[in-house]
Amino acid sequence: MIFNYAAAAELYIPKKGGRGARQPLSYRRFATATEAICFAVEDFPSIHALGTWMRVGDERFNSDDIRRLYESDNYPRRRRVRKSG
Repeated sequence: MIFNYAAAAELYIPKKGGRGARQPLSYRRFATATEAICFAVEDFPSIHALGTWMRVGDERFNSDDIRRLYESDNYPRRRRVRKSG
């Protein structure tokens, strides 16, 4: 699959403390998927635990997909260096 990192994206982050199938979500729109992926991975390292997901066009990407897109060789932005320790 070829992913368009330049496409507009919507990011949905479940709010803490929400329970059940209708957990409240925070919504944020980004001009590019690159920006949404960067925000999700670098600013919310617990995206997997929270159940964050992203929509680009008609496609939906779960937290594992977001992480794979971030780690892809095709990711167009420099990744933040993680501090050790």
